[in-house]
Amino acid sequence: MPLPQVTQTYRDPHRYPMGIAFLDDQYVPMDQAKVSVLDYGFLHSDATYDVVHVWQGAFFRLDLHLDRFFAGLEKLHMSIAYDRTAVTEILQNCVALSGHQDAYVELICTRGNSPDFSRDPRNAVNRFMAFAIPFGSVANKTQMERGLHLAISDRVRIPSSSVDPSIKNYHWLDLVQGLYDAYEKGAETTLLINNQGNIAEGPGFNVFAVKDGFVTTPDSGVLLGITRQTVFDLCAELGITCEATQISRDELIAADEIFISSTAGGVMPVTRLNNAAVGDGQLGLVYRQVHQLYWDKHKDPAWALPVKCS
Repeated sequence: MPLPQVTQTYRDPHRYPMGIAFLDDQYVPMDQAKVSVLDYGFLHSDATYDVVHVWQGAFFRLDLHLDRFFAGLEKLHMSIAYDRTAVTEILQNCVALSGHQDAYVELICTRGNSPDFSRDPRNAVNRFMAFAIPFGSVANKTQMERGLHLAISDRVRIPSSSVDPSIKNYHWLDLVQGLYDAYEKGAETTLLINNQGNIAEGPGFNVFAVKDGFVTTPDSGVLLGITRQTVFDLCAELGITCEATQISRDELIAADEIFISSTAGGVMPVTRLNNAAVGDGQLGLVYRQVHQLYWDKHKDPAWALPVKCS
């Protein structure tokens, strides 16, 4: 399917402060982007998506996000009318038209719906959409400076035997319930457990523990985050051992440092867990090293793809 021609250079971000979306083969302001209430993405959470961020005018690790998105389509028996090159162009256009040099960019495929409202997913017409909005973070400025406050919930994250965690999805009710558990404990966000009772993940982020200079992260019941993989890559470059394994509640509580990772914010510190200080309660050395290298890599051409402005 040919793409609409876009020749505009970067727009004034004040013109489209909410961003730009692409759906039904056209680019529209975010407040005009609509999804049918009959779409199974809405009714059944039957969808997959991915999120990549743009920082100072460049996509970060876009290739890995596209790998995961197209793999998710295949696993869910979905198809779209655009190949990787076309999707990249759509994302480029969304960002350029939005005018935002720092952006949160999402691409989505829903199951769509069928003309006769059949419940057979094979009869549905899949729907692709994308959008670029101003960059957002799991942790705000204050939380980045002093560290997030987390609480471990007793909620069990949807097990991989039920939903393949390698497919990025919108199944968040367990995470939302976990958030309310955390709020009741005076924390800012939450960590859920896996079906073995060990640490899993939080709402939109993976977690890392540091003990005696070694870094670990949960190996099951979690989304295989692109920023999670980036932390492995950064640790290897820094000469820091990082491995995926089971992490018990007690092991996380005893950690010298804790940090989280997400496309929405990068590598972010945690200084309180279950109303107690993590380590000495300050931002840790390993976190600082990984965090600094993470943002340095945004200037590396091997990791960053500039947004085309025309």
